[in-house]
Amino acid sequence: MKKYILASIAVFCTFVAHAADAPQPRVSIFSTSTDWQAVTGLTLNEYNGTFVEDRKLVGRGLELYYLDGFPCYGLAYGVRVWIGPDGQNHEHLHIACVAEPTELKFAYRNATRDADQATTTGILTCPVKNRGREMIIDLSECSVGPDWRDYR
Repeated sequence: MKKYILASIAVFCTFVAHAADAPQPRVSIFSTSTDWQAVTGLTLNEYNGTFVEDRKLVGRGLELYYLDGFPCYGLAYGVRVWIGPDGQNHEHLHIACVAEPTELKFAYRNATRDADQATTTGILTCPVKNRGREMIIDLSECSVGPDWRDYR
């Protein structure tokens, strides 16, 4: 009986030790976007954005990820934009909106072109100039928000 109890304790301790070392489960990420067209009765339209460079902000390159927010949400093929040090947009922003956007928010970071999907620095808030469904985002008019570490 003592052997059984000692064996049970050993198995339990081994389980607890391994559980403490086990990596924490990752949170499952999924879209929570509401069908704003159905909810509001307004028509969704696609908007395409181009950026006007600000050399100081772009530096060696600027990577932007559109942050969804009413009245717009990002379309899967157009939420990441790379702006090179040459001032060229290497991608364009593609979003769907039920109303003309006046301001957009991005997660941003300065990086080299080959550093895709690295951690961003914080939030960049930019006013939008609309020309129909074409948006112009002048990076010199954007405001840099707090870094992610400041959100604790």
